[in-house]
Amino acid sequence: MRSFLLALRSGFGFLSTIPVGLTMEGLDEFFKRTYLHILVGAVLGLLMGVFAFLSMMTLPQQISAIMIVIFVYYLTGLNHLDGLADFGDGVTAHGSVEKKIRALKDVALGIGGVGFCTMGILAFYSSIASLQSEALLWADNSMRTAAAILFSSMLIAEVSAMQCMLTIAAFGKSIHEGLGSILVQNTTFPKYIVGLLGSVVICSLALLPFGIWYCGIIALIASIISAFLVLNISNRHFGGMNGDVIGTSNEVGRTIALIMIVLVLSYHNGGIPWML
Repeated sequence: MRSFLLALRSGFGFLSTIPVGLTMEGLDEFFKRTYLHILVGAVLGLLMGVFAFLSMMTLPQQISAIMIVIFVYYLTGLNHLDGLADFGDGVTAHGSVEKKIRALKDVALGIGGVGFCTMGILAFYSSIASLQSEALLWADNSMRTAAAILFSSMLIAEVSAMQCMLTIAAFGKSIHEGLGSILVQNTTFPKYIVGLLGSVVICSLALLPFGIWYCGIIALIASIISAFLVLNISNRHFGGMNGDVIGTSNEVGRTIALIMIVLVLSYHNGGIPWML
């Protein structure tokens, strides 16, 4: 039990800015139980959801959306966003695989990284703002109900983002030693399935009170698919993956989950524009 609690505490220290302390022993215990990513993601998602609920109830929609974005990065830190930046630099670099890997590992920020981060943050913000609008329509302009949907959606998005990280680790091949390779070595298929089952349960229950339990499952599946797409891009450009690719999958998966929830709500609200 002590090892489990140490692993769980270290998970929060590794995946968030919550000051719980982080030691190599704790990190080792956490990596032995990679499925704990889902539990940590659920707690972080609940915190994000509470903030999103209060923000939507008290602030204008656009301001609320940007405040939620800020809070998410305040809570989780910028490590995953930094991974997206490095991924962007590597993917947009010209030349051989070796040159692309050097760009991926380079600490300097290039235009590719700036572009990927800008697009990522804009997509994240837009998905939240759109979700607020669609939730209000779905709830017949009941602000409390719409804010509750946003609360559940943030939980689904964060759990999905963590599942994306496990997907990369379970099916990816490391290109160099580091934290990413340690995660890959420890994410066995049985551990991946345990995490996936936890994600399915959480995502299906999150929107169950609103009668759209399947919305969370759709969001989770779409996020996992996005992780495989990120992995495919990484394999083509770098011949494998590293921690930056894992972080990229987290950023992409979170936003994809929110976008899918928006699309499902939009369908229920009268149809997605291109389907009319």
